[in-house]
Amino acid sequence: MRELLAKLTGTYGPSGNEEEISKVIEDEIRDYVDEIKTDVMGNLIAFKKGNGQGKRVMLSAHMDQIGLMVTHIDDNGFLRFSNVGGISVLNTINSKVIFKNGTIGNVSYESEIDNIKDIKLNRMYIDIGAKSSEEASNKVSIGDVAVYYSPLSDSNGRYIGGAMDDRAGCALLIQTIKELEDCKNDVYFVFSVQEEVGLRGAKTSAYSINPDVGIAVDVTSTGDTPKARTMAVKLGAGPAIKVKDGSVICHPKVKGLMIDRAEELGIPYQLEVLEWGGTDAGAIHLTREGVPSGAVSVPCRYIHSANEMVDGADLENGVKLLVAILEQEIEL
Repeated sequence: MRELLAKLTGTYGPSGNEEEISKVIEDEIRDYVDEIKTDVMGNLIAFKKGNGQGKRVMLSAHMDQIGLMVTHIDDNGFLRFSNVGGISVLNTINSKVIFKNGTIGNVSYESEIDNIKDIKLNRMYIDIGAKSSEEASNKVSIGDVAVYYSPLSDSNGRYIGGAMDDRAGCALLIQTIKELEDCKNDVYFVFSVQEEVGLRGAKTSAYSINPDVGIAVDVTSTGDTPKARTMAVKLGAGPAIKVKDGSVICHPKVKGLMIDRAEELGIPYQLEVLEWGGTDAGAIHLTREGVPSGAVSVPCRYIHSANEMVDGADLENGVKLLVAILEQEIEL
């Protein structure tokens, strides 16, 4: 899992620019599925035929990451930027970022600002070491997108790095594909695009697939750090079975199915009530006349920062849970 996670989190792929990460994922799963394609939006969709009369199941993990899009290059070569997805000022100050062509920069803010509360994205800039507008323009262009640059490291079985949201979910889904053998259901594994800017890839892919059941695989926040916002999710206590978030109230039968499978096999799990945010389930469950949907979440600290943290055991148990769900016929 560490090697896979390092490969995924180290691959460039902000919203709208997912081609490189899509290729990496396709190479990982090609030999384990019956069909694989990329749709018009850029979603990577892999199909695994079931050997029974089960449901059409859609599992979706988004492969895009948040980013910083260049909006202006000043005379001295500093880059002004806008956000692609949920960029936090505090998480971005003095972060190292990298562009698709390998250009690396540091993010800072106007020095005349005395109060950190006054810092807004429009008063921040990226310093790529250029001495002039011309020199900077030889390296980056208006509209180019940088992402946090933070190679994976591990400590005590926990992984730290950028883009865990949602490359951790992608890793979980990839490993599920590899370990799934006796599959009773027709399963569509979707690695979706543009989740961070509005669940866009999941919306179109779900319409095309028209599943009987939808399951998003994403990260979720925790409440286990000092004076954290109260939340009954922590690292290392198992994958989180979502109850609700800002985009979906999970279908009770899908939630119940996940709980039943976990308890039958003794897989540790948590129940997740996220008071903000959303996942691909928010788009899937509103598709066509509606799709019973739920989500399996990887607990993650420091979401939308350059150094997100997940627990390896949570990923492994998440794989066990998804395999257990898919290997039996689903009755809702």
